[in-house]
Amino acid sequence: MRAAPTILHLDMDAFYASAEQAAKPSLRGKPVVVGGLGPRGVVATASYEARRFGVHSAMPTAQARRLAPNAAYLVPRFQLYRTVSDQVMELLARLSPLVEPLSLDEAFVDLEAGGTADDTASALEIGEQLRTAIKAVTGLTGSVGLAGSKMLAKIASEEAKPNGLLLIEPGTERELLAPMSVRILPGVGPATADHLRRAGMTTVDDLAEAGEDELVRLLGKAHGSSLHRMAFGYDDRPVVAERDAKSVSVEDTFDADLHDRVRIRTEVERLADRCVQRLRGAGRSGRTVVLKVRRYDFSTLTRSETLRGPTDDPTVVREASARLLEAVDTTGGVRLLGVGVTGLADYTQEDLFAQAADERTAAGESAEEPAAGTVPAGDDATGPPRDPRSEVPESAEQRAARRWPAGHDVHHETYGHGWVQGSGVGRVTVRFEEPGSPPGRVRTFRIDDPELRPADPLPLVRDPVDYSSWPASLPKSLSGPVSSGAESRP
Repeated sequence: MRAAPTILHLDMDAFYASAEQAAKPSLRGKPVVVGGLGPRGVVATASYEARRFGVHSAMPTAQARRLAPNAAYLVPRFQLYRTVSDQVMELLARLSPLVEPLSLDEAFVDLEAGGTADDTASALEIGEQLRTAIKAVTGLTGSVGLAGSKMLAKIASEEAKPNGLLLIEPGTERELLAPMSVRILPGVGPATADHLRRAGMTTVDDLAEAGEDELVRLLGKAHGSSLHRMAFGYDDRPVVAERDAKSVSVEDTFDADLHDRVRIRTEVERLADRCVQRLRGAGRSGRTVVLKVRRYDFSTLTRSETLRGPTDDPTVVREASARLLEAVDTTGGVRLLGVGVTGLADYTQEDLFAQAADERTAAGESAEEPAAGTVPAGDDATGPPRDPRSEVPESAEQRAARRWPAGHDVHHETYGHGWVQGSGVGRVTVRFEEPGSPPGRVRTFRIDDPELRPADPLPLVRDPVDYSSWPASLPKSLSGPVSSGAESRP
């Protein structure tokens, strides 16, 4: 535990939804929900306007639509979110060499290690400057917590939301935590909280008063001892700059169960390509390919194949995924498919493509035609012959929704840049506007209009302020007031 509040926690405010509101002027100040839009979709992020209706992350989208039927429901644009995240992380890296990202929109920073803060006043100043810098560079807001430990810094940023800053002075932790719910502590989920409630403990003060022996009796040695320490505000975990990813994976849940073996294989190949894109984006390669299949009855199967060495070759990953699929019975239908790569490394093995060809040869295959006795990709190798009458081919509307996802960017040769409001009945509706422009007009086109095409997201801020010399010389015109107390809110 530190004597000065030099651990900073940044959490961007309703990140995905706020980015969408910044990119789409017509949605500013209105409820926005980002997530899967199908019958089995789940909310990723809801704007603060949507949260007033009871919508929150991890909620089924169908339930969110009942609570907020007039909200804008958008498919995530991870390309945009990663770009903005990179801008934010670059600012954090200017404060310290010890930055621990937790996700695209959240990170810890050790200000003491960077020499940018060593007491309450300097920590407050850097926290305010960071909020100003993030707003100037990305157009978005973030909440900042400052404390002498990671746990308390995270609690502070949560209490500061939205768009605020809260500093917890070392020595005041016990008094601050005492009246809070036990759910505020890391590792206390709904089940643990309910177990503690039945034992008469609902606040952090109750945990401290119960004593370590009682918590160990209720929760076990490791969890009970850890919770007792945290109840007194004690957390000595360091900020760790390198957090190695153990795997890279992608998955899709389908609105209707897939039965067609050809369609299932096509989806697996598409997921394999997306997985490799992520792998390459992280500058990594992997040795083990993993296939995940959730069937119609919610049973989940995983199959894996370990290669001779690490690879980031899409052909190798596609072929390995296809081989794994051949060993899975998809009779009855598939709800979810996923492809992942584990055993990550920073290099590739160049002869893996030849390895894949060797394995096909060893299996009696040729590159041109299947060997006698093999099962074509469209047939189910492990289940009974499929009945073509039971197949549900993808409709034109489903294909249109895949090509024109709600909220994604498009460009029209005549009207310029816009975003998809929705598609159906052979039509796609587009609102033409850009970040920084007034709310734009809405127009409708045929889904196969030759002048309309998908486009990349535009920057949220056209001419961001240059922060290459920050934090040494913050532009005075952008620096906000530095609070003289321990708390700052808009």
